[in-house]
This record gives sequence, C-alpha cells and structure tokens, in this order.
Amino acid sequence: MSVDIKPPPCSDEMRNVRDALVQKLGSDVGLFALGAAVSHVVQLTASDDEAAHNLAYYVLSDVALTQKILRLSNSVSYRRVVSTPVTTISRAIFMLGFDTVKTSALAMLLVDSLSNHKHAQSIRTELADALRASLVGRELARRSHYQDAEEASIAALFKNLGRLLVASHEPACLRQIEGLVTAGEHSPAQASAHVLGCSFEALAEAVLAEWNIPATIIHALSAVPAGKQRMAGNRQIWMRQVASFSVEASKLLARDDIEVAADSHKLLAHFGAALNLDTKKMHELFVSVTEEMRVLTESLKLDGTDIKAADAGSGMPDVLLMTTADTKAEGFHPSGKPINARDLLLAGVQDVIQMRALGRSKVNELILLVLETLYRSMGFRFATVCLKDIKLGQFRARVALGEGHTSRQARFIFQMVPERDLFHLSMENNTDLMIADASSEKIRDLLPAWHRALLPDARSFIVLPLVVQKVQIGLFYADRVLPALEGLPPDEIALIKALKGQILAALSGT
Repeated sequence: MSVDIKPPPCSDEMRNVRDALVQKLGSDVGLFALGAAVSHVVQLTASDDEAAHNLAYYVLSDVALTQKILRLSNSVSYRRVVSTPVTTISRAIFMLGFDTVKTSALAMLLVDSLSNHKHAQSIRTELADALRASLVGRELARRSHYQDAEEASIAALFKNLGRLLVASHEPACLRQIEGLVTAGEHSPAQASAHVLGCSFEALAEAVLAEWNIPATIIHALSAVPAGKQRMAGNRQIWMRQVASFSVEASKLLARDDIEVAADSHKLLAHFGAALNLDTKKMHELFVSVTEEMRVLTESLKLDGTDIKAADAGSGMPDVLLMTTADTKAEGFHPSGKPINARDLLLAGVQDVIQMRALGRSKVNELILLVLETLYRSMGFRFATVCLKDIKLGQFRARVALGEGHTSRQARFIFQMVPERDLFHLSMENNTDLMIADASSEKIRDLLPAWHRALLPDARSFIVLPLVVQKVQIGLFYADRVLPALEGLPPDEIALIKALKGQILAALSGT
C-alpha cells in the first residue's frame, strides 16, 4: 500500500519523519488487509437490491465477525428490539437494520485489526474514542432526512484514523505531539504537523483514499469552521458537522472531570443549531450512546475482560452459547452436529415465518436465511443452494457457506440433462435425502463424478430438492467430513422440511 500525502511545507527533518511513517504504514500487511475489508463493507449500500444479502454473506464468511455480531445482537440493549433470540446474521440484519449491522461490522474490523497490535494497550483509548464517535454519528444519522445518512457514522468512525494509526505504529510520536499541546505552545494541528510533517487529518485522508473509500466520506473528515455552526445547506456540509461533533462528543463522554458540564455547553453552542440539538436532546443522545458503548465495549472485549467471564454474564440465550463457542467440546455430536440442533432449527423456522409475515423480505434473502440456519444448526462444513440456469442448461451453486465456499461454489455445477445419480433422482422424485454415511456402496454408486472430485471427503450430507408444481428449481446441499451416526430424529426432520416448505411457498408466491 502506498500513501500519497500532500502536507504543508515542512523541513527536511519533518519530511523524513513523515516519509518513514508512510513507508511503515505501507508495508504493514495487516493494515492493507484491513483496508480491503473496510472498503468492501463501506461500498455495500442499502439502496442496492442485493445489499442485505451481500452484507450477510460477507459477515458469514468471517467466523469471528459472525460471533461478534450475534453476541451484540443478543445483548440486552439490542434484544429489546426483538422478542426472540437472534441466531442468524440474516435475521440480525432484517430486525436490527442494515445500517446498524454494517457500522457495527466496520467497528469490529477496526478493533480486530488493531487491538492485537503490539501497542494494543496504548491504543485502547483511541479505539474507544473512535467507536463512541461512530455511535454518536449513527444516532444523528437516524434522525436525519438525508439519503445514505449512515455515511456520517462511518466518517465519525474514521475521523481520528490518523491519530489511531500513529498511536498503533509510532506511539513515541504521539507522546511527543501530546507534550507540545500540553505545553500550550501548539494547537493539535500544529503539533502533529511539526512532529509528523503532516496533520492527523491529512494522514487519515491519504490512507482512506488508498483504501478506495468514497470521496464523500473522506471530505467529511475536514474540520469545520470555528464558531457557531449554521444549518447545513447540503449533505456534504452536514456530514462534516456530524463527524466533527461526534469526535468532540466522544471525548466529552469519556471524561468525568468537573469541567465536563461547561465544555458540554460550549459544544452545544457550537453545533446545537446546525444539528437540531438542545440541552434535552443532547442529554438523551449522550445517555443512549453511553449505553450502546457499554454493550459494544463488552462485546468487543475492549475493557480487557476475559472472554469466558464476559460471556457467562452476558445473558445470552442457551440456544446461542453453543453456536458462538470456540471449541467443539461438550455441545456437539462426534459428527460436528450441535446437541441443540432442534432448538436452532426451530429458531430458524420462526425467523423465516416472521420475515415472510412482515412482507419485506425477498426470496434470495429467505434462501440465504434458510441456508445459514441449516449450516449453523446442523454443524455442516459446507452448504450451498443450487439453482437452475436455463441459458446454460445447468444447475449452478448461487451462494455457499463454510469451508472453501468460494472455490467450491464456483465448481458446484451439473447438467440439467437427467442422469441416474443421487442429485437428479432427488429432484425427479421430489425426495429429501439425508445421508448419514456416504461411504456405503449403494450411496457411492449414485454419486456423480463431479461430486466425488469436488467433495471427495464428504461422509454425511443432505439434499433438499426445490420442486414447484413439478418444475425442478434446484436444491439445497450441505455436508460434513464425518458420518452422522447420531441420525436425525423425527422432530429435526420435520423442522428441516418446514424450512424448505417456506422457500417453496415463497417461490410459488403463496
């Protein structure tokens, strides 16, 4: 990653410091990976028809991110929105909102990338400030009439990225900058320019530009004019005001000294008219953000608490404790299937029914929800939905989850021309297949060559055909690398069929 910064004129010594920092950031593989991930999530927009599907798919591709989103979704603060446990990312997005899950995911990516840094202890405060600022921005975005207002929350999250990167990569420089400011001879901008050869803002803008973050977000990092702010005449100015207010508010909320009240009044005088805030509204905003920050801090372990201890007191439903476990110790059958598979399947059925009843979900969103439910509740290693492609005369995997999902999805293809194999027979007879041990001779003889080549180690799997009025639409497929000797009891079979039934009803328009 190369960062092109255009700072104000500076001495050779200052330029050397700046260039060394830029080179250090550019050679950080972890930072490059963070940029790619952030760019991908930022560019998912709610206005896209596939937005919810793509966001769910991205989160599900990262096990750690999935666990954190589910843990956050089931915290007391968020569970008040819904009455039943949130067991799938698809439902988390549907019930909590696209923007909430998206901004939470961005915050989690930032924390995961930087909290394990060798200077983790010194940047914990900076991370907390950034996360708190994003929550302030999100609350203001919710009240806004602007389209895609959540970008202001993203701008607030990254407003102090330059300072955060310096804290994580050059903590000595940050201490030097703070020393100059404390001495009273330099403003923060002057001190950072003196030590780094550029301002924190210039560094953040350059890095975000390298990450291909939209220009509207980068421009929102610019400082607002001094003095009382007027109501914004356009969305870009409003975003700058929100980002600046959010950062200042975050710093206030982190303090507990006697001057907080006075500084709070100054902040309100500066931004109140522009952001439609008065004393009461700002107090309510601060109370809400403080509670959300507490939940987020616990969820991301920013307070340094032990993960197991935190989970024990989190109030998470038992149905979720196994799905977010880091090991397969006591909650799983030898095959990898969760002991509480029935409860997880039932929660998935309820999710699909609720989403269909509300009438806001699309068929592809429901399909992803069912696939996710099957994958997580049954402990499969790979799961996909395969749909007919009439133009190519094939059945092709359209979405997949699990181990090697990208490469396997690309190769999970078979011809529409009927053959005497397990997949065509399942669709021709409209019969659900639940194979406990694929090593038996009868099953092996029915496995097509493409499946044996693609998934040679599949030992137990299911095939759920999607047939509407005798028309073959496709199928669900999911497998494990171990035989499922525990079998499937009647209640689990019924729930699996109920999940498929909901998709068939959606496909047929009933």
